[in-house]
Amino acid sequence: MESNIDGFITDLRNTKKISENTEMSYRGDLMKAKRYMEEQGIRDVKKITSTNLNSYILHLEKNKFSTATISRNIASLKAFYSYLYKENIVRENAAETLRAPKIERKAPEILSVEETERLMEQPLGDNLKEIRDKAMLELLYATGIRVTELVSLKADDLNLKMGYIVCRDGERERVIPFGERAGEALARYLGEAREKMTSAAETEYLFVNCSGQAMSRQGFWKLVKLYAGKANITKDITPQTLRNSFVAHLLENGADWQTVLCRYKGYSPRI
Repeated sequence: MESNIDGFITDLRNTKKISENTEMSYRGDLMKAKRYMEEQGIRDVKKITSTNLNSYILHLEKNKFSTATISRNIASLKAFYSYLYKENIVRENAAETLRAPKIERKAPEILSVEETERLMEQPLGDNLKEIRDKAMLELLYATGIRVTELVSLKADDLNLKMGYIVCRDGERERVIPFGERAGEALARYLGEAREKMTSAAETEYLFVNCSGQAMSRQGFWKLVKLYAGKANITKDITPQTLRNSFVAHLLENGADWQTVLCRYKGYSPRI
């Protein structure tokens, strides 16, 4: 089954020009399904039935995966089986009847301006790690970019002098400005911390961990939770919370909705 997954990912690269993050998401979902099928004694993709796939979805539900995660896994399986059917690897599309669960829409969690200030003040900058964390938090809030975009930034994607970053998703690029406060935090990180953190392992990524390697989404999420606790913020905060707060605070300060939506969705407004 793994060779089929590799073929599917290659096909997506060639036909859809997917980003690295999207590729990792597809592969992760399908490898998880592969492990489940192998535990059931099924190793040949041709022997997997719609009943097997529905059993896998029930397995995810019993293990308390969120409806959003289950829906994404179903979408990955549907795309995978469409590829298998198109390539005549399977005679029937076993994923055709899979239905995504209804996602309960919750109001997005938003920090007040005062809560945001408390969060931003938590990395005191007493050590290399806190200098980096301050820069990451300030840049995320100043630009409203996704966490995956934040940790994927390369050093060359930052123009500190002109005050902007370049975010790339496949072949698409967008230039996003940031303010003086984020610029100061970034300047300190570049001047005092990054070079020392990458001394043992050179990397092209802008933000690195204590081993000099690129930061991960999970690693940054843990940092946000840590600093939220220190700031006595009781809301269920995630990196997405900062993105939601970025939008809300822009609107509160008089930004027009079209401009905010374009920044949030990642495309340029029409002129």
